Amino acid sequence: MNIELLALEARHPAALTGTAPALRALNLRLAAGEQVAIIGPSGAGKTTLLQVLACAQPPTQGTLQLAGVNPWTLPARALRRLRGQLFLAPQVPPLPPRQRVVTSVLAGRLPAMGLWASLRSLFYPADIPAAYQALLHFDLGEKLFDRVDRLSGGERQRVGLARALLSPASLWLIDEPLSALDPMRARMAMAALVGLAAERKVTLVATLHQVDMALAHFPRIIGLRDGQMVFDLPAGQVSPERLAHLYAQHEHELRGEALPVAHDDMATDAPKPVVMHCR
Repeated sequence: MNIELLALEARHPAALTGTAPALRALNLRLAAGEQVAIIGPSGAGKTTLLQVLACAQPPTQGTLQLAGVNPWTLPARALRRLRGQLFLAPQVPPLPPRQRVVTSVLAGRLPAMGLWASLRSLFYPADIPAAYQALLHFDLGEKLFDRVDRLSGGERQRVGLARALLSPASLWLIDEPLSALDPMRARMAMAALVGLAAERKVTLVATLHQVDMALAHFPRIIGLRDGQMVFDLPAGQVSPERLAHLYAQHEHELRGEALPVAHDDMATDAPKPVVMHCR
C-alpha cells in the first residue's frame, strides 16, 4: 500500500486546547512494499503519526492518502474495508488476559472473517498450525496454548507482533516493538518483521527508540523531532552528526539509556522485594 501525506497536521487526542500540534506540515511519500523506520526523541510525534496512518484519528489539516484514496472522504462501509487492510501493533498490545495465545494470534485474521466465523474462532481456533508458525518467528512456539496472563511483558509484545503475520493487511504499523525485549529477541523480531514484510510486499512503518536496530534492519530512516521531519534518508546516509542534531538535549535516548523495562526473562507479575526497616 502506498502512502502520501501533504502538509499534514495532527494533534494528540489527549492534547489540551492551545498546545502545539503533535505533527506539523508533514510531507511524506512511501511506495507500496517499502520498509521504513521512524526515529526521534520522546514527544516527536511518532505514535501520533502511526495513529493517523491507521485511520484511528483524522488529520486536523492537510491530507492523507492511502492507496491513492483519502480515507476520510469514504463512506463508513468503505472506510471499514480500508481499515481491514491496515494492521496497527501498539507498544502494549490489547490482549485479553484470560485468552489463549493461539486465539490471540489468530485474531489477526478477524478483518477477513465474517461474523459467525469470528465468533466460532473464539472457541474453536480455525488454523492452529498457522498460529504456531507465526509464533515460531518470535521464539514463542511453546507458548501456543498458554493463557495470556501467564506471559511476561516481552512475551505479550511478541504475541502482538505475531498477529501481523496472519493479518490480511497490506500496511503494518508497528509502534515501539522492542521496548520489552532483550537484545537477542529484539534482533530476531526485527529480522522477522522486515524480512517477511519484504517477502510479502507489505508496507512496513515502525517507530523505534533503538537507533542501532533501525539502522541495521531498515533501508530507509525518517527522523522526527517536535512534530516535524528532520531528515528522510537511506540508512547508510544517517551520520552520527545527523543523529546528534536529531537527539539534541535527548542524548540519553540516543545512547539507549531509557528507563529500564521488564524483559522477557522478567515476568510482569513477579513479586517485588520486601524492605524491612528496624527501629
